Amino acid sequence: MAHVLLVEDDPAIAQPLARALARAEHRVTLVEDGPTALDRALAGGFDVMVLDLGLPGMDGLEVCRGIRREDARLPILVLTARTQEIDVVMGLRAGADDYVTKPFRPRELMARVDALVRRTSSAVVPRTLRVQDVVIHIDARKVYRNTDEISLSRMEFDLLYALMNEAGTTVTRERLMREVWRTHWFGSSKTLDMHVSWLRRKLGDSATDSRYITTVRGVGLRFEQDEPTPDA
Repeated sequence: MAHVLLVEDDPAIAQPLARALARAEHRVTLVEDGPTALDRALAGGFDVMVLDLGLPGMDGLEVCRGIRREDARLPILVLTARTQEIDVVMGLRAGADDYVTKPFRPRELMARVDALVRRTSSAVVPRTLRVQDVVIHIDARKVYRNTDEISLSRMEFDLLYALMNEAGTTVTRERLMREVWRTHWFGSSKTLDMHVSWLRRKLGDSATDSRYITTVRGVGLRFEQDEPTPDA
């Protein structure tokens, strides 16, 4: 059972969703405005947040940014009626881990909530992972390229780990969606594509001349290993 902070000001959506979460044995706290949502989230005690973007008092994007300034770990699922791609991009850049657009399928939303909860309670992984000049410190959730720390979102970090952990091997898009987002494939890969693009930019990489992340057309993605050193 997870404690869900549900932030939605439309009773026609909030009440049925709260009941559905409760039937799935989650504990639900319902909040209807942005400032209260930010205060409750920062007070702690929640396992996941379902956040509407169109809120009174404070926009959901500002709520998300305010949380991420203080808490990098709380999983945030953005729930929005905005369907333009720029709105989705803004939500993810503000620190959201995933998104669902209205009208949504309740089964899909519940699956995504459960996926975010499972990801935070996943098994322990190796403490340090190094490929080329990129190093991941797992426990601290920090990433360095040479000696420079790279600031990554939660999903960027998990995506980088999934690729580096299989360095030299092509990881399918379906597997990345399953392991990083912990959910079934729902058809669109825009979320994955956007996170790959942002990750490449932060690593100083390029899709056309890749040093780190290579796209294998029609299959998936590969994090390149070090080039072998010739024998002296």
